[in-house]
Amino acid sequence: MSTADHDIIVIGAGMAGASAAAVLAEDYRVALLEAEDQPGYHSTGRSAAIWIQNYGPPDVRLLTGLSHDFFARPPDGFAAHPLIARRPVLFLAPEAQQAALAAMLADGIGLAPITPEAARRLVPALRPDYAVAAAIEEDAFDIDVAALHQGFLRRFRSLGGQLGLRQRAGRIARGRSAWAVTTADGSVLHAPIVVNAAGAWGDQVAALAGLRPLGLQPCRRSAAIIDPSPWPAEHWPLVNDVAHTWYARPEARTRLMVSPADETPVPPQDIQPDELDIATGIDRMQQALDITVRRVEHSWAGLRTFTPDRSLAFGWDARAEGFFWCVGQGGYGIQTAPAAGALVADLIARRDPGKAGAILPAIDPARFG
Repeated sequence: MSTADHDIIVIGAGMAGASAAAVLAEDYRVALLEAEDQPGYHSTGRSAAIWIQNYGPPDVRLLTGLSHDFFARPPDGFAAHPLIARRPVLFLAPEAQQAALAAMLADGIGLAPITPEAARRLVPALRPDYAVAAAIEEDAFDIDVAALHQGFLRRFRSLGGQLGLRQRAGRIARGRSAWAVTTADGSVLHAPIVVNAAGAWGDQVAALAGLRPLGLQPCRRSAAIIDPSPWPAEHWPLVNDVAHTWYARPEARTRLMVSPADETPVPPQDIQPDELDIATGIDRMQQALDITVRRVEHSWAGLRTFTPDRSLAFGWDARAEGFFWCVGQGGYGIQTAPAAGALVADLIARRDPGKAGAILPAIDPARFG
């Protein structure tokens, strides 16, 4: 890629970096650097995303809500087909989770209680002795992650943005008026602003720039594909317990994706699934659903990276001019991407972020000292 001066260098071309870069490219000369052979390899490309309003801390929920209209009506030409498909979310409460369900219903948006019998009509495999109460979120939907990610990247390139693959940052240094980012092949790019959207590697990128880490913690999330036969699961909702210790979602029409909803702390890496986690997820699912699992057809794992307080970290570094954090998306980076990308661009351009401005104190990286 060209090493000519840029206005902004975004490090990390997963969903966070791609969405921010696509909006920033409307007003700036932007370079988007990705360490891997393909954008979104570690987290975005392994996400089986669903838009759930009642998921995550308050800052995440606000950006999730603000992203709804983009998913429902993306800009002309953004994707060749719809980004979403309706998929309600069914919350099941065993006896020990009744209080948690009551709190969820009191605090949630668009949640409605339903009887266990009604839940069984939605998911006929539900064991009659598992749940004593249930709730449903009707306005939820599957997200085509690949189409969303590629839409942002296509928009970015159409605006003149430069995407560099296999361009891992090796050194980041602040000069008199700009940052110099040296990549693995020896290229040096200059820009007055660097956006750290490196996900699990966010603290490592900060260290390259001589900055204090935020304390980001990557966590492993495992999932497996099974055959739920003889149950036809294509039109089931996503099913999980209120405590979110497991979930199952229809996949590829005739299959079921199962996860223990694990969040195992790990160093940043090319993560692989853990056999015990997969077995745990299947066991928890089988306590709720009368499904015989004869074999695991496929399993994988991805990274979800959290800040110490599990809220987002978007904003300027308090000690380094022109260094902007865009990290800590946890498991919410896909469903918040449209609003999050717009918020990052607004903050960098010093524009009024509108309704998203309400969460700025909660997501300011300076809160970590």
